[in-house]
Amino acid sequence: MPEKTLAEGPRTGAAATERAAASPERWWILAVIAIAQLMVVLDATIVNIALPSAQTDLGFSDGNRQWIVTAYALAFASLLLLGGRIADLFGRKPAFLVGVVGFAAASALGGAANGFTMLVVARALQGAFGALLAPAALSLLNTTFTDARERARAFSVYGAIAGAGGAVGLLLGGVLTDALDWRWTLYVNVAIAVVAFAGGWVLLGNHRDAANAKLDVPGTVLVAAGLFGLVYGFSNAETHDWDSPLTWGFLVAGGVLLAAFAWWQTRAAHPLLPMRILLDRDRAASFLAVLITGAGMFGVFLFLTYYLQLNLGFSPTKTGAAFLPMVGALMVTAQAGTTMLLPRLGPKVVIPLGFAIATAGMAWLTGIGLGSSYLGAVLPQLIVIGVGLGLVMPPAMQLATGGVAAEDAGVASATVNAMQQVGGSIGTALLNTLASSAATAYLSGRDATSKVVRAQATIESYTTAFWWSAALFGAGTVIALLSYRRGVPRQDAGAAPVVHM
Repeated sequence: MPEKTLAEGPRTGAAATERAAASPERWWILAVIAIAQLMVVLDATIVNIALPSAQTDLGFSDGNRQWIVTAYALAFASLLLLGGRIADLFGRKPAFLVGVVGFAAASALGGAANGFTMLVVARALQGAFGALLAPAALSLLNTTFTDARERARAFSVYGAIAGAGGAVGLLLGGVLTDALDWRWTLYVNVAIAVVAFAGGWVLLGNHRDAANAKLDVPGTVLVAAGLFGLVYGFSNAETHDWDSPLTWGFLVAGGVLLAAFAWWQTRAAHPLLPMRILLDRDRAASFLAVLITGAGMFGVFLFLTYYLQLNLGFSPTKTGAAFLPMVGALMVTAQAGTTMLLPRLGPKVVIPLGFAIATAGMAWLTGIGLGSSYLGAVLPQLIVIGVGLGLVMPPAMQLATGGVAAEDAGVASATVNAMQQVGGSIGTALLNTLASSAATAYLSGRDATSKVVRAQATIESYTTAFWWSAALFGAGTVIALLSYRRGVPRQDAGAAPVVHM
């Protein structure tokens, strides 16, 4: 099929791929995509550290505080598949650029918020534009790098950002809050967006791989409402417990709507999520791996942040810096896992191995206590967890989007992001509930007025969350071992042949 590059006229898809493989511009495109993805991932955690300052400044209640996080998650998760399909239908370059500009504008609105409502609206808009930007970025990566070795290297970078971005967000959020003001945790996105937009405008070409298809409106409504129901239900469980009728009402409604969506996709003329994307065994296993990783990682970021600040007395900046060794370990093993181990050993070995290592690290982390130190009871464990996650996230993301037809690249990329977001919502709700129950159980029959007893109760809540995170990663080990095919990944030369430079 004839294609165009920025530098020349029509060429065949094979010729365009050959030219792309020799062009240094593809690495600049990777840099632009990585910057944009970092902006989206950062916002999942960067605002968390600034929340106490924002609450004091704007005067909203503890009950309303969770909506600053939930508004973003709801909009992002529920609109991801729509965003991915828009990129396929109308072009990845305009989807990417509109997503970048919209995300920056919403961030500026949030930074200038004069009240709770304005901040929540801004966070919801961030999530909506992020749902357009994230799948466009990942699908651009998928169609730009078609050489197996270079594609593995590119996904090692992308996967490392996806896995470590939360920790970087904690560090950057702490630095900006301490040095400037909580509003800069939002304003910083404007500076990042300027770089991403300029690079995208100059470097990216545009092509509508699904230009002859139409938007599946019933499917869009069903999946958006279903994902909204799931994420809202888990978020409600976090704040109103599992006994709340709203919790189960939204969870059941979300499950029913997603089941109806799956049924409709088998009958729609232009399905939003073609079943061919889900029916590949390795791809389906990779979606599950991303879901489980998203759920388990919150045991690291959320509860370890509490422990470092409340029990060890770390400042926000020092807390963020404490996660950097994990980030470094994750980035090193991400490179090794995707470029060396996966092509030689295959996913049936690499991804279960990564889950098993992460399980061991999380179990080791349960040894923290009131008298523990960062160097002895946290640092080694974080490095082990980083090693494990580096062998899971980048390879799983590469396999989840590899081998899809070019016209499905956007929606496949959106599905990966949806798995990570829904996994994070499930993990946050489950682990918070379990941790809270553990603290309550410990205090039962003890002197709850004693500072030592209350401090030990918090330790019990953290270690309970870490044990359950370890259980999630352990389940991931078994599921990955049973689900992936034997052997190395198959490189489908006919899949995703379109390269835009």
